[in-house]
Amino acid sequence: MKIRSLCFITLSCFLCYSLVSFAKQKPQPNVIIIMTDDQGYGDFGITGNPHVRTPNIDGFATESTRFNNFFVSPVCAPTRASLMTGRYSLRTGIRDTYNGGAIMASTEVTIAEMLKQADYKSGIFGKWHLGDNYPSRPMDQGFDESVIHLSGGMGQVGDITTYFKGDRSYFDPVLWHNNKKEAYTGYCSDIFTEQAINFIDKNKDSPFLCYLAFNAPHTPLQVPKKYYEQYKDIDPDSGFENDSRPRKSMTEKDKEDARKVYAMVTNIDDNFGKLLKKLDDLDIADNTLIIFMTDNGPQQTRYVGGLRGRKGDVYQGGVRVPFYIRYPSGFEKNTDIETRAAHIDILPTVAQICNVELPKETLIDGKSLVPFIMGKKEDWTNRSLFFYWTRRYPELYYNMALLKGSYKLVGNTNYNAAIKDFELFNLDKDPYEQENIVLENEIIAINLKKELDETYNDLIASKNLINKPRIGIGSVAENPVILNRNDAGGQRGIWDQEEVYGKWNVSIAEGYYDILFKFIKPIKANGRMYLEANTLVKQMVNKKEGTDTIEMKNVYFSDMDCDLIPFYAVDSKNIFPFWVEMKKLD
Repeated sequence: MKIRSLCFITLSCFLCYSLVSFAKQKPQPNVIIIMTDDQGYGDFGITGNPHVRTPNIDGFATESTRFNNFFVSPVCAPTRASLMTGRYSLRTGIRDTYNGGAIMASTEVTIAEMLKQADYKSGIFGKWHLGDNYPSRPMDQGFDESVIHLSGGMGQVGDITTYFKGDRSYFDPVLWHNNKKEAYTGYCSDIFTEQAINFIDKNKDSPFLCYLAFNAPHTPLQVPKKYYEQYKDIDPDSGFENDSRPRKSMTEKDKEDARKVYAMVTNIDDNFGKLLKKLDDLDIADNTLIIFMTDNGPQQTRYVGGLRGRKGDVYQGGVRVPFYIRYPSGFEKNTDIETRAAHIDILPTVAQICNVELPKETLIDGKSLVPFIMGKKEDWTNRSLFFYWTRRYPELYYNMALLKGSYKLVGNTNYNAAIKDFELFNLDKDPYEQENIVLENEIIAINLKKELDETYNDLIASKNLINKPRIGIGSVAENPVILNRNDAGGQRGIWDQEEVYGKWNVSIAEGYYDILFKFIKPIKANGRMYLEANTLVKQMVNKKEGTDTIEMKNVYFSDMDCDLIPFYAVDSKNIFPFWVEMKKLD
């Protein structure tokens, strides 16, 4: 793997200095990256969905270079880490969507940091999902402007300002503007778009990066009434009588979910139209590079263009997404590219188009797509792409795949399985992954498995995976710090349970702290509150009946890296706080 790594670094250096002529001759373009959340391959008119209305996105696609075989990770945080860094997510420390595994190492170089070489201003609007505390927040990682929600989604346990709003969490939310809480009025997708447009307007005279990362149509499926009204009477399971591609029938719940999803998607489409109009009004559309993509397959069962699987699966339905890239003054319009590409390719592509150097002394897994966009012939048949998804860490040969050329090896089996227990597909002949050809092509499968093993062993040895990113406590950059459930580790599947073992992986600066423990429900009196940090244990009896908070005042910590473990012991139960606030006093 060392030889392969050196090849990647050599290629990266070559791309830095072998920039295409248009990048040298033209002014540096503005960059807009738009990503939607859990919008599957089939949730567009242009991909054949007879029900959803997406005229602005469809029109944009016809003006773009379309990569028709574009791949991402099966779930959101890993995709976002790869987009930001050009690296497989495990290298960055991202190994989960919660369970403390959605914190990206602060040593990673993001697109925003890379573009600072050319004095780009960078803004993010929507979903970050790569760490909610210092030093892993967007503004710690190169962004100048940030309007985001916390954790993996609004209304989820980690987003403490929207969780308690229940079925109104997408409306009139409290968001985090430049790391400070701020109340907004309206629907989340409208708010994020409006903030992105304001950022564009403010920075129209200099190059900018705008990352508009919608949290829709991720659950909870909340949408303005006027959009739902457009879909309330449709049957999302109809209209496929002449479609011979594989398709799962939909339950009544699936149908109702689809109506809401399509309504959310049409709202996104309207907002996308507003953003495109703003570029035209400012007369900067020609010199603006726009990328539109989604982060993974659909969470629910609905039309997905015949692809197998959905979000969380390494089959096509979980990892193949639309990818449209438009740059009017640099690229020809309306072209199709069938070469297989992936999220890891975005950073090196942006680097080459914007004529900036790739991050130094960093292994970049991705490759620039510019040669294909410019019509040059390149042979990527020997290139491989790795996919996996399981909670916490990769589980060898379970929901794991390697794609190389037209062949894809899929493991949904045991760690010591024989090759006959794997699946092998030829995606050129069988894009819907219906025919397992492993028995007839055992040599091909064995060779792919060897490369899968190499890649897996390389990635699980990543330093940022072994040395987990820590939340910084006591820094002037963030004080107080609020530790939320999304970033809590401990028991597998920790979410909103009361009786659960949980902890946070932290680095504490020496000093005195006031600590507030917030619980989901009021707690009984006469229990004992514990706080453990390495060999330090603080405890106190709670005398208040029916309170949902406990305070510890003036607690001293020395400098330490530790697991911070709080729990309230009462009636033979250990209750884990919903969140913990730590404020440094000196």
